[in-house]
Amino acid sequence: MIRFVAVFAMTVFAALPLRAEVKIQEVTSAGGITAWLVEEHSIPFVALELRFRGGTSLDLPGKRGATNLMAGLLEEGAGDLDARGFAREVDSLAAGFDYGAYDDTFTVSAKFLTENRAEAIDLLRLSLVEPTFEQDAIDRVRQQVLSNIRSNKTDPDDIAGEAFDLRVYGDHPYATPGQGTEESVTALTRDDIVTAWQNALVRDRLYIGVVGDITAEELKVMLDDLLGGLPETGPDLPPVAELAFDGGTHVQEFDTPQSVVRFGQPGMSQEDPDFFAAFLLNTIIGGGGFDSVLMTEVREKRGLTYGVYSYLVDKDLAKLWIGSVSSANDRVAEAISVVRDEWAKIAAEGVTEEQLEDAKKFLTGSYPLRFDGNGPIANIIVGMQIQGMPIDYAATRNDRVNAVTLEQVNRVAAELMDPEKLTFVVAGKPEGLDGTSN
Repeated sequence: MIRFVAVFAMTVFAALPLRAEVKIQEVTSAGGITAWLVEEHSIPFVALELRFRGGTSLDLPGKRGATNLMAGLLEEGAGDLDARGFAREVDSLAAGFDYGAYDDTFTVSAKFLTENRAEAIDLLRLSLVEPTFEQDAIDRVRQQVLSNIRSNKTDPDDIAGEAFDLRVYGDHPYATPGQGTEESVTALTRDDIVTAWQNALVRDRLYIGVVGDITAEELKVMLDDLLGGLPETGPDLPPVAELAFDGGTHVQEFDTPQSVVRFGQPGMSQEDPDFFAAFLLNTIIGGGGFDSVLMTEVREKRGLTYGVYSYLVDKDLAKLWIGSVSSANDRVAEAISVVRDEWAKIAAEGVTEEQLEDAKKFLTGSYPLRFDGNGPIANIIVGMQIQGMPIDYAATRNDRVNAVTLEQVNRVAAELMDPEKLTFVVAGKPEGLDGTSN
């Protein structure tokens, strides 16, 4: 659920300069809560990002969608405030709170003015520590979730993605949508939501990024005031997923003039010393926009699609290399064939020095553009923590990219790319496609 911040706060947020060189401090409160802080005192505004490891993967068996539903309820009443009262308080402070549930994380984002910091933190604390989970709010938000689930059943992108996940992840929580199914969400009780809240918001899986008009000493006090009331520990995370890539092509029948394709194979962890080589390799193949190999071969030369892309996925419990392409039913078989051919060709022959240099320029040139305000920077530095990156990563990231050699990239291409495991899932009514139906 998203609450829009007041116009002034949004203007402040947008006005901050672009910068990739940020001075990050590690701050630990008296209560033992650690955060990374970037002080920026030029504008009286603070962005706070909380990220709890676990997310929807913590849903208990038979309770799929509980964590997602809980996320939608944290701003629907807390303490002695009902949903409308909570919303009025947020708006009166020109603040903005946002709660989200994802496969591996539960996120809380907050933006507030310096002059309202104490009141905004008190209100945010209420939502995290004293949510009411009133039945009328549960019923209302549940209907919103169910409406979205029903809508996804008519979207070929969602159908392809869900079919791909089910095939690849098997019986792991990743295999089903975090928002749940109609059956599971309908059956959720208030007790299920309370359990999800207790399991997700725990301090030993918490990572924090703060950017803006606040000092380290002020932040220490704020951290304990805001988060000291949360449980220290929670349940164990699920086991690592066992991935199933059979190298086949599988069809999920759906009546649409254009088929949507998801494809993928095993990927690589960001902790692997060859990760930046794989990152550059993916940029060359399908992550570099209109200059990528797949875009050139599938779109520019053959006109089979408006877009095709690939990306590395480093989930906590699974590492994948996946991609997507859409094409008319009578042409999607050719699009898949081209992707397969290019995958095999690069695995065997590698890439060129020119392609590598172009990819480096693309990645290093675009990186500073991500640091476009307090909120994005807070999100970046909390992501660095949860991914185990060093505190100087933002300053050294482009150097790491530029240090990768052509020999390294082509060795990774030969070792990592696996045409025999490259698996395709198609949602639509493809013609001339030799695949199995789900």
